[in-house]
Amino acid sequence: MATINVQSPNIRYTEESIEADYEYENARCVKDDKTNNIKVYPMKSVITFRTMRKVPRTGLMLVGWGGNNGTTVTGAIIANRHQMQFRNKEGTVKANYFGSITQSSTVMLGNDPNGKEVYVPMKDVVPMVNPNDFVLDGWDISGLNLADAMERAKVFDINLQEQLRPHMESLKPRKAVYNPDFIAANQSERADNVVSIQDKWAQVEQIRADIRDFKKKNQLDTIIVLWTANTERFSEVIPGIHDTADNLIAAIKRNESELAPSALYAVASILEKSTYINGSPQNTFVPGLIELAERNQVFISGDDFKSGQTKFKSVLVDFLVSAGIKPCSIVSYNHLGNNDGYNLMAPKQFRSKEISKSNVVDDMVNSNQILYGQGKSHPDHTVVIKYVPYVGDSKRAMDEYISELMMGGRNTIVVHNTCEDSLLASPIILDLAILAELCQRVTFRVHNSNVETNFQPFNTILSLLAYLCKAPLVERGANVVNALFKQRSCIENILRAFIALPPNNNLDLYFKCSDRNEWYEELKQPILKSKNLEQSIAPPFNGVMSGH
Repeated sequence: MATINVQSPNIRYTEESIEADYEYENARCVKDDKTNNIKVYPMKSVITFRTMRKVPRTGLMLVGWGGNNGTTVTGAIIANRHQMQFRNKEGTVKANYFGSITQSSTVMLGNDPNGKEVYVPMKDVVPMVNPNDFVLDGWDISGLNLADAMERAKVFDINLQEQLRPHMESLKPRKAVYNPDFIAANQSERADNVVSIQDKWAQVEQIRADIRDFKKKNQLDTIIVLWTANTERFSEVIPGIHDTADNLIAAIKRNESELAPSALYAVASILEKSTYINGSPQNTFVPGLIELAERNQVFISGDDFKSGQTKFKSVLVDFLVSAGIKPCSIVSYNHLGNNDGYNLMAPKQFRSKEISKSNVVDDMVNSNQILYGQGKSHPDHTVVIKYVPYVGDSKRAMDEYISELMMGGRNTIVVHNTCEDSLLASPIILDLAILAELCQRVTFRVHNSNVETNFQPFNTILSLLAYLCKAPLVERGANVVNALFKQRSCIENILRAFIALPPNNNLDLYFKCSDRNEWYEELKQPILKSKNLEQSIAPPFNGVMSGH
């Protein structure tokens, strides 16, 4: 674990919190459409971030705990907790969290005296939950214990499964809400562990009771609820049912039919003050549910894990458009043989996935009107998913990108990607829960010389987690960003803000000087002009500042 010790008058470490004063710089543009003249106003805001240092005892409840993702997350945590290792044909494999940005990626802090970049694990920038410490529980329509469900999933090597079995065979999912109208009919084959009551409000109350029971039995401080169950069909958003929080609650109590199980889990989680994350593509977050979350000041995030093909697409299209190359046709084909693929055989469930996969290029296309302001205004974009049982969890993805070059030229890129679906999705589940929990401990104050302001939490919708989602939910009026590097940069730079560091700009101006002897820099001065704050920097390594 790296010990980070920021030496600045703009950061204050106490045993309870880290407070950081931060200058947020932005540019406001006013465009005159008649003259095409753009006036740009450089702006700045002064913000104080407060991050509570004590990491709470955190529970993670998975809807779909007995599925491929649920058993893989559980097995990975147990394997890492017990430092398991196993042999496969390549040699010895030690338990790890590869694929998790919080656990297995790094953040550039700055440069050492020789100009060399200094990197630290992302998890060490501010206090975060160690995934080994998550307490797990959840629901599933299948009643198999997690050891048998892991064997059914066929994700882990058999040598690892044998080590995990004694730890997982006592784990059994709670009974789940099951509505065959919202998932494929073929899922009835495994639906032997379902809530018997059909009244939807009674189902919400049962989910709430499960959350409270889990919290009490395990003496938890906080719970994250995450949907990793089957993709549902899109709900028809109906006025008087889905449009407001009050209408949504009333509709549940009336037992209206057009209410998906995922919405019931979300409502129950919100009423229990538990962050709810949607890892599937259905439209769980109808307007009334968002309003309910805002009213109760509970975080929500989604939609749909961004793990393989779509993540790659958000990189490649960003690269092409940024290079001034015009993608005109994008065709994406997948086949897989796990239960996710089995459920997606149904047209309505596939349509939910198709929507979440198809919108991923929109913000990049809209950013470049040189390319798309004339001729073809948007790429043709087709997504195909097929179920092939034999390949199991090892998903195949094939993509063709046809782009227009200078002077009518054509460029075609064809990509084949074979990936272990659940081994990509499971680290994303951990990152979503870890970052969501961190956000629960952060408040910030936007300073205004004209009025007194207070510390506030983040917006109910955690768009900070967009990097991990195919179809990111964003705050009202905010721009949807799908470009992967922008999303990753947002996470990295807000973590830097929490410890009073400026965003990474990659300018490296020192090295661009023709005469480096004239380079000059000094320690940043206090942002807030207060006598109390001017003396805020504590001596290093005093037991309080030495790391977090």
